[in-house]
Amino acid sequence: MTLFSNQPGDEGLPGRERAMAMLAVMTSTTMAVFDGAMVNIALPDLARALQVSAADAVWVANGYLLSAAMTLAIFAALAGRVGFRRLFAAGVALFTLASLGCALADSLTMLVAMRFLQGVGGAATLSIAPAILRTVFPTRLLGRILGMNALLIATSTAVAPVLGGVLLSALGWPWLFAINLVPGAVALILALRTIPQERRPARGRSMFRARCYQR
Repeated sequence: MTLFSNQPGDEGLPGRERAMAMLAVMTSTTMAVFDGAMVNIALPDLARALQVSAADAVWVANGYLLSAAMTLAIFAALAGRVGFRRLFAAGVALFTLASLGCALADSLTMLVAMRFLQGVGGAATLSIAPAILRTVFPTRLLGRILGMNALLIATSTAVAPVLGGVLLSALGWPWLFAINLVPGAVALILALRTIPQERRPARGRSMFRARCYQR
């Protein structure tokens, strides 16, 4: 039994669309976690490049974390009104464009502003990622896919500083953000093609409605 096999009575999306939706969600999750964890090691280089103090450079990290923390609950509440696909796609687009802005930033003010927007975009995707997975996967696979999502977050948090160090030494600090552009574009395309707009009805509720219609 695989995550993308189809069985009679399965809820959610067919196997191929399920795989693409999972790739979109997990790509965006990885990017959001990476950008929250791998920038810290670049703060001394950022301070030198932008000619600011170490204390001021800390806001490059704080701006992202603060904006994400302030908006996570808001986006989770908005998902029911705005819809999964629309909110997720907007979050991925904002995160990707803000990543480009970070890579092109030539001042601390611009970089912190772009990081703030990055955090907002990341929060929009992270807040509804588990709900999207619950919608596109059948009930029999929920434990496995949600466990994989949690493992991905933990692994990304551990790998991010290593990847950040490699990018910093090989390409320079702008590539800590420019690396998001291609994965972000791919995640956006997949999201628009496969992620449902609305949450799947609860099984009990759908069965109740079916019985009412039969009467």
